[in-house]
Amino acid sequence: EELTASGEVLKFDGFLKVYREDKDDDEMEEEANEGMLPPLAVDQQLPLKEMKATERFSRPPPRYTEASLVKKLEELGIGRPSTYAPTISTILKRGYVEKRDKEGVIRYYSVFILKGDEISKKLDSETTGAEKSKLFPSDLGLVVTDFLKQYFDNIMDYSFTARIEEEFDEVAEGKMKWSNVIEEFYTPFKKDVDETIETAERIKGERVLGVDPESGKPVVARMGRYGAMIQIGVADDEEKPRFAKVPTGQSIETITYEEAMNLFGAQGVMGQYEEKDVSVNVGRFGPYVKWGEEFISLPKGTDLSTVNLEKAIEAIQQKQVADAPVGTYDNKPITKGKGRFGPYIKWDGMFVNVPRRYNFDTLIQDEMNELLDAKVKKEANRYIQRWPDEKISVENARWGPVVKFGKKIVKLNFKPDGTKYTAEEAATIPLEDIKAMIAAQVPNAFGKKKAAPRKKAVPGLKKPAAKKKATGKKKEK
Repeated sequence: EELTASGEVLKFDGFLKVYREDKDDDEMEEEANEGMLPPLAVDQQLPLKEMKATERFSRPPPRYTEASLVKKLEELGIGRPSTYAPTISTILKRGYVEKRDKEGVIRYYSVFILKGDEISKKLDSETTGAEKSKLFPSDLGLVVTDFLKQYFDNIMDYSFTARIEEEFDEVAEGKMKWSNVIEEFYTPFKKDVDETIETAERIKGERVLGVDPESGKPVVARMGRYGAMIQIGVADDEEKPRFAKVPTGQSIETITYEEAMNLFGAQGVMGQYEEKDVSVNVGRFGPYVKWGEEFISLPKGTDLSTVNLEKAIEAIQQKQVADAPVGTYDNKPITKGKGRFGPYIKWDGMFVNVPRRYNFDTLIQDEMNELLDAKVKKEANRYIQRWPDEKISVENARWGPVVKFGKKIVKLNFKPDGTKYTAEEAATIPLEDIKAMIAAQVPNAFGKKKAAPRKKAVPGLKKPAAKKKATGKKKEK
């Protein structure tokens, strides 16, 4: 084998002779390693002092920042200065990418050293994969991209987008008609959209990780309605599948079987508290303790493997203290709490948001009475007709009566003479007619069930007469 080295040979010191006298031996050695070679003659035999062979790993391209992404778009001819910022803010807002940091991991590599007749080996380390304020594709972004590449491959082609940009420039310059550009694009695009709607299946980005050793059911990572999740079992099983949310920093593509199973490690029943089963899990809004049929939220980012029965019971007890009655209204208890939408009071199954003008921590009975008076009055005027068992109601709305079916709002049909129903007239519409309106607007609203027998409507709540406002404890006579 021929070994080569490139560098410089110093033939005349010049001013360097004086300059080098100010340097110590370490600096001189460092300079020599930077490409300075000793004086050599042609065909001179060189003794081998030491040879090193260092293991190296290929590095992936760095993640994009906003600036490097704009530079790449410019290179591809995609977008214009006025569209770069809105494009990046849109993909961030829609959750297709996430801007975050990533900690590096320590990676070990081998170094082989030949010295004399002996070869030695040592391990060295380096930090790799660290990223700061970079754009990472989310699971949603990956699934959406796969779907678009499968069904709209031509639209996803960089050259197609760049060509359209150039044509728009020509439209702005008056060289092309905008209608021709739009027609050329829209006609085939509309055809692709119609075919996709007709034939495409819902993509879940599913990745099979393995099999649950306890149940023998498949373990998959996939996209759900509320984000990336791990699922044990399938929907068709008799037993309901188990779910866990994919932790922040992980994705469907990167999570391993072991990491996925760890999410369910503490999910089984850990024990009992007050004769109710206690378990923990991760749901749509983060980790929680399940106690009987109650759910108690845990702090965001809690590692379930650190939550034992003692900590779970502590969370339950804190919830019990928080849910203790703080007053009464019409002889029924009032409790306080904080939810997704802020602080609230709860009375008789009714939740009432507490506005900022009230001090939630020092809320007094009169203030709770005031809030509940307003809520009860509002609810009294809400319903025109109601069928609780059917989850159907006719309610007052801003622009007139509407039908509510579960959580869906359904328009109330016009009367035969083409005019709208008043609240009084809506109170006389039979359930069968209301169901017909729902069936016409909500596909498969009632499936293939037989028509339900006519039920008597539950009249809307009447405005309550003067209500008793209890202020604490009932007086004993």
